[in-house]
Amino acid sequence: MLWIMRLSGFFSALMLMIVLYPSLQSFPPAEAIRSSHFDSNLRFPSQNPNSMFRTASAFVDSEQCDSIDSAVSVCDPSLVHIAITLDVEYLRGSIAAVHSVLRHSLCPEHVFFHFLVSDADLEALVRSTFPKLKFKFYFFDPEIVRDLISQSVRQALEQPLNYARNYLGDLLEPCVSRVIYLDSDLVVVDDVEKLWNTRLGSSTIGAPEYCHANFTKYFTARFWADERFSGAFAGRKPCYFNTGVMVIDLVKWRRFGCTRRIERWMEIQKINGRIYELGSLPPFLLVFAGHVAPIEHRWNQHGLGGDNVRGSCRDLHPGPVSLLHWSGSGKPWVRLDSNRACPLDALWAPYDLGSMGNSVGGVALAFAAEDL
Repeated sequence: MLWIMRLSGFFSALMLMIVLYPSLQSFPPAEAIRSSHFDSNLRFPSQNPNSMFRTASAFVDSEQCDSIDSAVSVCDPSLVHIAITLDVEYLRGSIAAVHSVLRHSLCPEHVFFHFLVSDADLEALVRSTFPKLKFKFYFFDPEIVRDLISQSVRQALEQPLNYARNYLGDLLEPCVSRVIYLDSDLVVVDDVEKLWNTRLGSSTIGAPEYCHANFTKYFTARFWADERFSGAFAGRKPCYFNTGVMVIDLVKWRRFGCTRRIERWMEIQKINGRIYELGSLPPFLLVFAGHVAPIEHRWNQHGLGGDNVRGSCRDLHPGPVSLLHWSGSGKPWVRLDSNRACPLDALWAPYDLGSMGNSVGGVALAFAAEDL
């Protein structure tokens, strides 16, 4: 019976690729996919990043787009601004994320990328991979947050660059009034300008909210028992949101001192002992939960990397999909290279520009070889 179940799982994955691969522009409601669990602590292979990526095809605006100068200033009001981190360990994911945005954008020449970096000279790599890309590099000093970071359930969540999103209001030019922040382990399968045009109202940030999630688990019993801490949510109806996809009003962010408010909660954790879990997320919840402009769930189908300890295969949430997010410990490039792919990892593969990248057909064959 076990081989029958595995065979069924393989054909489910194969059918998913056949149906979705021709056009990932707008996903229909997801069908349930059989999931399996495995332990994956594999790390990204160590090699020279400048020799790892193929050059992407040129992406040009459609006829519906307004004309734009190739040497446009970062302050041009017609630009769509996206911030994303670049580090060697997650570089393959970041490049795939950028590639996915360009492939599905109606006006890719209007998209400007703000790359946050700490310890690697990757500008030549980006220019060779995306020759016509509009972008700028911003150095984030790890020392700014090193003494504020608390131990988390996964080492990757403790890396200083993971906290660079807290400082976008300081790092980006004052003329940049809005930015989309994206994690490095996702792909966009819809026109990102739809996300860019989200109305935030009086809120500083917008994100898909998940009010059915157990919000209390992100904080310790000590937090909830002490009114000095738990009182932060008084008068609010806080819901969980994932910080890997956010639309941020940088004007309000700067005006309300959001960076300093986040830092303050990190300091409180250091001084008073553990009051929250999971690295950079809880300070965001403390500052913004209950005041987040809701965005459709289609813009963050998260959790595809599984849990934060073992890694696992997950299904899509019901409903349409505009963005797939492999949050959790399992990353698609690691699982694909190790021939231990989850079914949904095949949806990441078409955006992989790594020299080791698997084609969709290769993913199917690898999956077949393992399961049979």
